[in-house]
Amino acid sequence: MVRNVAGLLPELEDEDFYLLSGVEQGMRFSEWVQREKLPKFSDLTEEEVDYRLERCLKRGLIEKKTIQYEGYTLQFEGYDALALRTLVQRETISEFGSPLGVGKESDVYEVRSYKPLALKYHREGYTNFREVHKERDYASENEHVSWMYTARKAAEREHDILETLYPDVSVPQPIDQNRHAIVMEKMDGVELSRTRLEADQVLGVLDLLVEEIANAYASGYVHADMSEYNVFVNEAGVKIFDWPQAVTTDHENASEFLRRDLTNIVGYFRRKYPQHVPEGIDSDDVADAIEAGTFESVEADV
Repeated sequence: MVRNVAGLLPELEDEDFYLLSGVEQGMRFSEWVQREKLPKFSDLTEEEVDYRLERCLKRGLIEKKTIQYEGYTLQFEGYDALALRTLVQRETISEFGSPLGVGKESDVYEVRSYKPLALKYHREGYTNFREVHKERDYASENEHVSWMYTARKAAEREHDILETLYPDVSVPQPIDQNRHAIVMEKMDGVELSRTRLEADQVLGVLDLLVEEIANAYASGYVHADMSEYNVFVNEAGVKIFDWPQAVTTDHENASEFLRRDLTNIVGYFRRKYPQHVPEGIDSDDVADAIEAGTFESVEADV
């Protein structure tokens, strides 16, 4: 798990961020940035670079390697600090709160501004970079790609998708984005996987969820990773989150991904509520209706 760096911000100075930005700039060309290039990248003197390197190393924001040359690379904590500082300077964030969720590819924290919000740090590629690089469209065509680039592109992509879908689709409202971080609406409710629905709620919630999948398709996107773990349920309905892997409806595999999403969701409801989900509900039939733009309800379209 990556450490929360919010508590470090008050003790970091402008020159520390110049150094971190210099390492970030150098990492566009190489994973490890040569020490002699840092004065140019950071716009600091040789002596200042040495002092700032010591401070940032001590705080775990960068890492040092000496093999063929003395090189430095950002840790995710350093990248977090750069993004968080920018969001604070923009006045997007005024307070930092507790964790809301920690996963393999993202960490989410509660933050505040004019109201409670959620800050999501993308972690794609941090522990399994080669697989993410190969599988994700936004990284697969670049030969020199770092975990930093992969995480930033994932955040940019998710933010753009949320801006396209909101408010026509029930997704978190996007607020701001910088580097690998997104600030969005904090969702109320409970994750679908941890929700126990009453018998008379089961089909209604399933129908609401499939309706949002249909709305997203009409807006040009297929989620492509739907499961009970990226849906929130509350009294107002459902909300779908985690969109960085979504594909456009003209993607060559869009139809396959749509069917997989529906199979996952219908399958989950059928496993958890076998007595309340009719066997006649077929995910392929529902997918056909969504693609044709004729979807009405999960029962009406089978």
